[in-house]
This record gives sequence, C-alpha cells and structure tokens, in this order.
Amino acid sequence: MSLKGPVKTGDGEGNPIMLEMDDKAIRDGLLAVSTATLTTALFKRGFRNTFIQGARPLNQQACRMAGPAFTLRYIPAREDLDTLAVFQDPKHPQRHAVETIPAGAVMVIDSRGDARAASAGGILVRRMMMRGVAGVVTDGGLRDSAEIATMAIPAFCRGPSAPTNLIHHHAIDIDVPIGCGDVAVYPGDWVAGDAEGVVVIPRDIAGEVVAEAVEMTAFEDFVEEQVAAGRSIIGLYPPNEATRAEFEAARASKRDS
Repeated sequence: MSLKGPVKTGDGEGNPIMLEMDDKAIRDGLLAVSTATLTTALFKRGFRNTFIQGARPLNQQACRMAGPAFTLRYIPAREDLDTLAVFQDPKHPQRHAVETIPAGAVMVIDSRGDARAASAGGILVRRMMMRGVAGVVTDGGLRDSAEIATMAIPAFCRGPSAPTNLIHHHAIDIDVPIGCGDVAVYPGDWVAGDAEGVVVIPRDIAGEVVAEAVEMTAFEDFVEEQVAAGRSIIGLYPPNEATRAEFEAARASKRDS
C-alpha cells in the first residue's frame, strides 16, 4: 500500500515544481482538506464518481479519516450457508478481515447498498479500533451504532441496522476490488472522510490530488475571508488574474510575518 513518487504542484507563481509525497504526507494532506475539495480536484482529472453514496458518519464530531482501502465484499446470504456456526471458523472472511487489516488502513465494505442487516457491529469495530485501523465504511448498516458512535474510530454507514449480517449478507472476499455506494474501490486506493461523507482517490494519483487540494484549500480560505468581508464573488471565485496576484501577495505576507 506504499505510495511514493514525483508529484507536480505549484510554487505560487505558476511554475511547476516536483516533490516527493509518501504515505505520511498523503495521509496528513487528506486530513487537512475537505471531501468537497478532493472531489473537485478529482473532477479536474476526469473522475466524476468518487463520493460513496449513502455512507454517513455516525459521529460528525469525530469523523476525520484517511487511509488506504482494505476491502470486504458481501453477496446475498443463503440459508444453508449463513448460520451462526460459520463464525466458529477463524478464516470466515468477515472475521479474517478484522484480524488482518493493516493498522492505518480503512475497512471498506461492499454491502450492495443493503442496510436491512448489519455489515458489522460494535465488538468487531472496537477490535479494529484497538488494532489501529483508521476507519470503517459501509454502504450498508452497522449494528450497535450508538456504541460505535462513542468510539475513537470514524465509522460511516447508510444507517443503524440491528439484525446480524447473516440474515442478508454472505462474506465472500477480502482485499479485492469492490463497489461501495456505487463507487469502485480497489485495495490500496486512498479513502478520506469528513462530516459530509467519504471520497475514494485512485492510488496512482493520490499524491498529486492531495498536493492540489492543499493549494485549493489555501485559496478557498482566502476567498472565505473576502466574502465574509462583503466582497462579491465575481472575479474572486473563480479568480481573475488580479485576484490571483492578490492571493499570492497575501500568502507571501503571511509567510514573512
């Protein structure tokens, strides 16, 4: 899941520069920008379908999340296969996923958008939290949702769902390409979450997307200040050349102070 490579960004004067962005820099960058900004940076690169539909944070006050995707895939349950006895098998895909997901990764679960039964519950989520997992995302439901909402791990789901996963879900694969909330998720893709939801960034472009999102955030903070002071958005957002020059001057002044 390691990502390293040259990333193009700007030097503030329109000149491209190269930098190395490793996993830590990508993670730190994702935690500093919004999913809204990330989706715009992705849209500039032709990626339109990156925001996981229906995955909402159980705790909006503690939902900042970033990490490489580790995936679990469900198919519809079948009565002769999905009984409580399957959990006795330590290689059961759901249990095995919980015990093998790397620290710092995000568990992304393909539940086919079906929240009639839980994708996981409080004990499994707590186990992942204790193992250092960065977060949990499902396009289905989570049981023990009120308890999970108090844990120090971001958790996103379609909604609370008390029934055990076995009623509607059969765990079939881990660490394979999946669909979650109508978004393709490949193992190792970067996953970021905030109060609005979850965005997936293809791993090969994660560094350049983060670099641009950080630049975009700095500019948008400047725009927010200007709009709050009563300025019109015309010529400001999007910026004309004069606004760009004003922004760069303001940023240089902050650096020097």
